[in-house]
Amino acid sequence: MKTDRLLPSRRALCAVLCAVPLIAAPLSVAAQDYPARPVKMIVPFAPGGATDILARLISAELSMALNKPFVVENVSGGGGNIGSNVAARAEPDGYTLLFGAAGNIAINPGLFKNMPYDPIKDLAPVSLLASTANVLVVHPSVKANNVKELIALAKSKPGELNYASSGNGSTIHLAAEMFNHMAGVKTVGVHYRGSAPAIIDLLAGRTHLMFENIPSALPRIQDGSLRALGVTGRTPTAALSGVPPIAEAGLPDFEATSWFGVFAPARTPPAIVDKLAQTIAQAARKPEVIEKIRGLGADVTIMGPADFSKLVRADTDKWATVIRNAGVTLD
Repeated sequence: MKTDRLLPSRRALCAVLCAVPLIAAPLSVAAQDYPARPVKMIVPFAPGGATDILARLISAELSMALNKPFVVENVSGGGGNIGSNVAARAEPDGYTLLFGAAGNIAINPGLFKNMPYDPIKDLAPVSLLASTANVLVVHPSVKANNVKELIALAKSKPGELNYASSGNGSTIHLAAEMFNHMAGVKTVGVHYRGSAPAIIDLLAGRTHLMFENIPSALPRIQDGSLRALGVTGRTPTAALSGVPPIAEAGLPDFEATSWFGVFAPARTPPAIVDKLAQTIAQAARKPEVIEKIRGLGADVTIMGPADFSKLVRADTDKWATVIRNAGVTLD
């Protein structure tokens, strides 16, 4: 009797176990056949910037490796929110991807009170591709030769030093506010519409310091018109090998880097996500790809879906704290 009562449960279990390959098989086949048609890679910024250039570079590599076109489509506006929202709402089948950056993924949730999408819930990280540090530079008239001396100078003249930024809410702006908070100083922000006008005023001595992109700052550092005090990454940068990380030069916990990577809509089959991640990792090992990325002042920084997801969450929390402490908002 006891055996008879257990028999239906065993039959049910057997039925479930036998069904598993039938459920899993379509995902496996989908990954094997993927992509069967062209793939759209949305860039949420205008053509010509670092995000766009890197997106076109990796899209070309994916096209060659997977034998189907990966077509870049620029959908700009809203600080990257418009294009990102289009990608987040797309069918989760691997045929619409997003090439995102730290700004629109990790910073915007802290800047905008009414985000049209949730980067963590609505997007699946596929692969980090590259990262780039900025450099803290000062006008030669500033009497500081290193980070510790700059902090001491700023503390002796609260509110008298000002920093230039490429725009309210930019990584350059937020790096300066992070510096203020961690160093316990008060430097005043002067915001411009882009790095070019900001650096012009810095060169003229109308502002005192700036956290600038390395490629644009490098010629000015080399000709002596600006002095480099530290880079914003955890490790030295090849282009500025003699300039220490700010974390080693006076602020142990300081890190402010930009990063770029590929995302898919949430609920995209994991097998497709993994196939894309593996293909990107293989492409990033090619010497010509490494050279092109370094030519943009960035470093190849590959992370798979799990580690990339951790980075997104950690940076979202970090930048939200900086934004809250500085009282920054774009709404």
